[in-house]
Amino acid sequence: MALLHTSPVHVPVFEALRDRRHPGLRLRHTVEEELLARARSHGPDAVAGAVRAALAGAVAGGADAVLCTCSTIGAVAERCDMGVPVLRVDRPMAAAAAAHRRIAVVAAVESTLGPTAALIGEELARVERDAGGRTGEHTASDDSARVRTHLAEGAWERFEAGDHDGFLDAVAAAVDAVRDADVIVLAQVSMAAAAARATTSVPVLSSPRPGLAAAARAVEAVTARDAVLKGQAAGGAAARESAAR
Repeated sequence: MALLHTSPVHVPVFEALRDRRHPGLRLRHTVEEELLARARSHGPDAVAGAVRAALAGAVAGGADAVLCTCSTIGAVAERCDMGVPVLRVDRPMAAAAAAHRRIAVVAAVESTLGPTAALIGEELARVERDAGGRTGEHTASDDSARVRTHLAEGAWERFEAGDHDGFLDAVAAAVDAVRDADVIVLAQVSMAAAAARATTSVPVLSSPRPGLAAAARAVEAVTARDAVLKGQAAGGAAARESAAR
C-alpha cells in the first residue's frame, strides 16, 4: 500500500498502526508538503494535477491501493481514476459520524473544515438513501443544521513551530469547548492524539485507525482478485495445452 502524506509526522503514526493492527502489510510513504501549502493558498483543485502525478508515481511503483492522509486534498485524490483503489483516510470516520444527529468538526487548518464538512454531508446523504430517502431530498441546509465546524485557534502555528505538545493541547482545548454535539470529529490525522487529552464526555472520532483499516481491506480485495485472475489464466493455459496434444 502507498500512502500520500502532506507532512512527515504522519509516517510514524501509520507505521505504528500497521505494526499493531496489520502486521505484514507493506507500506510505502510519499510526503508532498507543498500540496497542502498550495491547497491552503489556492484551493484543493489547484493541486489536482500534482496529486494525480503523485498517485501515478505510487501506482507505477506497484501499489495495490493508495491512501491519501490529507483531509484538505482527500476529495481531489479520491476523484482520480488510477486503476487501483484510491482512498481518503477520513471517509470511514465521516461514515461513523453520520450515525449521529449533531456533529462537530474540529480542525487546526481552516482549509480542512470545508472538505471535511462536505465529506460528512456525502455520508449523511448515503445514510438517508440507505434508509429509503428519495434521491435529491437531502440538501446542503440539512447538513448545516447537523454539522458545525470549529477552528482550533493557534493550534497550527504550534504545529508548524514543532511544538507537538502545545499543538495537541490547543486541539484538546478546542474539543472541550464544543457544546451541543453528539459526536466530535478531528478533521486531520495530526490531531488524533489530542482525543486522549480532551476531557469531554462526547465521543471523539479520529481518522488514522479506521482509514488504514479500510485501505488494508482494499489491498486484500485486490490481492484476492489478482489471485483468482492468475488461477483462471493458468487454468486456461493448461486447457489450451491439453487441447493441442
